[in-house]
Amino acid sequence: MGKYIFSRLINMIPTLFVVAIIVFLITRMIPGDPASVMLGPQASREDVEALTEALGLNEPIHIQFMQYIGNLLKGDFGVSLSYNQPITDLIINRFPNTVILAVSALIIAFMIGVPAGIISASKQNSLIDYSITTISLIGVSMPIFWLGVMLVLYFSVNLGWFPATGMGSMADGFISYLKHLILPSITLATIPTATFARITRSSMLEVITQDYIKTARSKGISEFIVIFKHAFKNAFNPLLTVLGLQISSLLGGAVLTETIFSWPGMGLLIIDAIEKRDFVVVQSTVLFIALIFVIVNLVVDILYKVVNPKISYSTNKGGTK
Repeated sequence: MGKYIFSRLINMIPTLFVVAIIVFLITRMIPGDPASVMLGPQASREDVEALTEALGLNEPIHIQFMQYIGNLLKGDFGVSLSYNQPITDLIINRFPNTVILAVSALIIAFMIGVPAGIISASKQNSLIDYSITTISLIGVSMPIFWLGVMLVLYFSVNLGWFPATGMGSMADGFISYLKHLILPSITLATIPTATFARITRSSMLEVITQDYIKTARSKGISEFIVIFKHAFKNAFNPLLTVLGLQISSLLGGAVLTETIFSWPGMGLLIIDAIEKRDFVVVQSTVLFIALIFVIVNLVVDILYKVVNPKISYSTNKGGTK
């Protein structure tokens, strides 16, 4: 296990380096001159040229890239051009908000999707099964931006039950904070909920046809124990893999959700940076999210080994077998 973890950590380096190259090149393709955007339309040409030189944007692109990589190796993500503060501080302030939203959505998705998948599998080919399968298909296909707007229109504008935007503060009370969290969490949880339901149903259908499940039933064990103790335990491994993927997807999907609800997280930070042509923030935050993706995948692989000790790891290829 130790050798495997060390091998995966080493493999993270070229992965993040490739991501850094792609992000660096893409951010340089964003239309508009960062210096002109920062100074505004009334700025003189001399002022724009002076700021461009101060930012190092007049250097050849390979020189800019070498400086960028050098700063990353020193742990320096740079200074935001629009916020005028270190990007590390921005990430420290914004990332916990994204984690709160993603974890809330994940809890909702797991608590609804997994039981729905179990019920659907145990009631195969019934009206309940068809209903859950249809709803899951709709959920997977649901556009997040449309759903978010509809939830705001109905529950915030028409009914006035929940705030339309913002994160709220614990200083205003837990109930107020929770009200701000409900709509964005539901929006972000829609696709993962449907995914959990479909994967759980598929895994359970494979397990409940096994001989040991038939044996357990023949012994007169209650159906509840057969399903949840015997069947679900062995159907959990594929679900664990999907769980890791969904955590990464939630961090990416938070970009749209945070924009709709003005949730002050990493997604809204990236959108604001793109609008302001703050390429330094864009490339640093995207690289940070890529780092989180890699770490999450590593943690899931380790948990997979804990749940299923029969899995052996090969450090020669840096993977599992």
